Amino acid sequence: MSTTEIFLLAMLLIFVVPFLVWRLGRTDYVAPLAIVQIIMGIVLGPGVMGAVFPEYHKFVFNPDVVKTLNGIAQWGVMLFVMLAGIELDLKKVWQFRGESATTAGLSLGMPLLFGCAAAFLLLGYQGWIGPKAATWQFLLGTGMACAVTALPVLVLLMEKLDILRQPMGQRILRYASLDDVAIWGVLALIMLDWERMGRQFGFLAAFTLLTFVFRRLMARAEESDRWYVALIWLIACGFGADWAGLHFMVGAFLAGVVMDADWFGREKLDALFKNVLLVLMPVFFLSTGLRTKWDMGGYAVFFAGGLLLLASVAGKLAGAHIAGRLLGWKSGEATIIGWLLQTKGLIEIIFANILLDKGIITSETFTALLLMAVGSTMLTVPFVHPKLNRQEHRALVEQASS
Repeated sequence: MSTTEIFLLAMLLIFVVPFLVWRLGRTDYVAPLAIVQIIMGIVLGPGVMGAVFPEYHKFVFNPDVVKTLNGIAQWGVMLFVMLAGIELDLKKVWQFRGESATTAGLSLGMPLLFGCAAAFLLLGYQGWIGPKAATWQFLLGTGMACAVTALPVLVLLMEKLDILRQPMGQRILRYASLDDVAIWGVLALIMLDWERMGRQFGFLAAFTLLTFVFRRLMARAEESDRWYVALIWLIACGFGADWAGLHFMVGAFLAGVVMDADWFGREKLDALFKNVLLVLMPVFFLSTGLRTKWDMGGYAVFFAGGLLLLASVAGKLAGAHIAGRLLGWKSGEATIIGWLLQTKGLIEIIFANILLDKGIITSETFTALLLMAVGSTMLTVPFVHPKLNRQEHRALVEQASS
């Protein structure tokens, strides 16, 4: 078979298998299609399919095919991260800055602390810290992976729960938006390369200067031209960040943050977001799954994944409950907010990919973080849905009694 035929066979697997599992298994309540695609990426990777059918796996996912898939995945994830940056509404965050800063700080700081503690335990064993990592980078990177809130997946889950446009949903979006900014800021700190410090400061200075030029250009451009200019800006920022040693995904996020959603129209942005999820992100999930390894044994990786999952969930819930007491939230709100904010999904996987690319974590740690991301996201709806129902019932009882 030619390389093109093998590539198309791989693409067929990428799109057919997760869709059939999602549709026939009716997993939407526990695992949306995106999560099923992530799980199938792991299954189709070397740790599962590669171990059961090694010759077939090497035939389908040969180096030429993998290079092509990685190229598609990189472009898809750049678009996705740019859209995540555009989603951030910093004006609303500023309007409710006191409450937002308190909640976001606690909901980020507590799981970060718990995650760093879990990473410190892993340091006692070989095979978890990456070959190029300083100890503080491994601790901070792993801890921040536990603290990540996946804003795009959170939006999808809140739409499913029918609270996105309600006051609580808007509050959670503000908290998650602030956390998103902090997460990418910490990532930039972890990526700092003292030998490339001049390049990195040069990139940030050039980015700041060119942002003013870019925003003026976009404000004056016609809407049809804005999409094309935005893509050029995205590529330039991704290239500049990667050249400076910060990673192209950091540049993609920065490219999106300085764009206004009003430039493109909410409906068209939503359509692009859904199309990227449909057309490109399944390839990213598969390429992510191809990087999973179980060389240390499945039990060790699953144990580490469970430890990180415990740190993530416990940290988010602890942070939300402390914020609830300080701000006087209603009964039950802290638990709902904590569970929703611990949703990981795509952003955590992107974050872990960057840590792996830079040698801060090993493939085994990456696999454990991937398992943690899948587990945390699958737990969200089953835990939140009944609590929302009880809260709605309580509100109806209070209205009837008054």
